[in-house]
Amino acid sequence: MLILQTERLDLRHLEPDDLDALYAMYRDPDVRRYFPDGTRTLEETREEIEWHRHGHPQHPRLGLWATVERSSGTFLGRCGLLPWSIDGVPEVELAFLIAKDRWGQGLATEAARAIARFAHLELGLQRLICLITHGNEASIRVAEKVGMRFEREYTDEFGPCMIYSLLIGSRQHAMDAARLTR
Repeated sequence: MLILQTERLDLRHLEPDDLDALYAMYRDPDVRRYFPDGTRTLEETREEIEWHRHGHPQHPRLGLWATVERSSGTFLGRCGLLPWSIDGVPEVELAFLIAKDRWGQGLATEAARAIARFAHLELGLQRLICLITHGNEASIRVAEKVGMRFEREYTDEFGPCMIYSLLIGSRQHAMDAARLTR
């Protein structure tokens, strides 16, 4: 099921046919460098696809979505919205992961901007976060291009990270968006 489209991307529910392409990304140590749980096995990848096939099980309008190049149909990664509880407060994370051979082409930023817009206009969300591992400068740049700002340090069961946040629809977000799209 198609969730949203951008100029270059289709974001849709993950499907069993995405397994090989997603597993190729998940077993690559460079791609998974900043994930606290490291690389994934084929079975773990299969379980994740099944978990998100129809959206997140507890929040069907959220989840990780296949990110596919519109012009070729090539699977490029997975992006989406994930529910979390941070210090007892419900949050929604803007998540993005693009294949290594397509890094540096603005695809994560394009997907992230569209997802943030979808989160606000379609889901009525007013706030999004990114949980970013220290040293992951590429993810920090994407978060900042979407209008997020560093909020605070955070440690959970996976270890330390930084929370970047965005108040969608705020005056500051509108000014940041205008500045970043010039």
